[in-house]
Amino acid sequence: MEFVTILIKSLIIGGLLGFSAGVGAARMFHAPNTQALGAFRTLGEMNACQGDAASHFSFGLGFFFNAWASAVGAGAFTQDVTHRVVPNWAAAALLYKNKDVSQTIQDPKKMGIAGTIIGMIVVAFLNSTAAAIPEALQVTAVAVLVPAATILIDTVMPIIFWLAAIDAGRRTGFWGTLFGGFAQMIMGNAVPGVVLGILIGKGVDDQGWSRITRIILFAAILLFILSGFFRGFDLELLESFKLSVPDWLDNVHEIIKTE
Repeated sequence: MEFVTILIKSLIIGGLLGFSAGVGAARMFHAPNTQALGAFRTLGEMNACQGDAASHFSFGLGFFFNAWASAVGAGAFTQDVTHRVVPNWAAAALLYKNKDVSQTIQDPKKMGIAGTIIGMIVVAFLNSTAAAIPEALQVTAVAVLVPAATILIDTVMPIIFWLAAIDAGRRTGFWGTLFGGFAQMIMGNAVPGVVLGILIGKGVDDQGWSRITRIILFAAILLFILSGFFRGFDLELLESFKLSVPDWLDNVHEIIKTE
């Protein structure tokens, strides 16, 4: 009886979650004319899949394993369920029969319906399996799923996005490779940098070096500088070249460092 209760609640919650995630992702394509409800990375990652159903599905699948491991091992969802799994799987379902993105993933109504169905299935599966697996097996499940998800996210996904950037054209490939390399060195994962490179490259292809594309480029450079500084990348870079760290720079890091 407890399992049935969990399943019913999961279907209700999953439907509401999926509807809001699907509509929010679709409405982001219409910003700023229409107020969006979503995350910037969701828009960038969905654009990187370039309207290919298989790419959307495989992208969501990679983060699904991580979400599954978290649900089984810790009993909690990760943000990947709403930001990556549901929107991308909803997009894959719509694009399977219709490749026109303006009639599928950019349509809030269709994405809302698809997201509702996907959300119900995903949340029900995560909760039901987490409740059904004995505690002794949860440790084993986490030991298998987490390394698999880590390899997929840290190794496979950067390669897929990098190939998508190269396939999008010479300029997009250049910026995707450049920022992807910086992201790998600074953040440990090339995906955020490749996504920014795709955004800049395609923006320049469509609009040229306009004010907006220059602002995006400046914001991306500033992001890498701040991210590298707060992660201590500048200190590691100096040490890798066998150079001494200036006292003033070391003092600045000591001041802003948090325990």
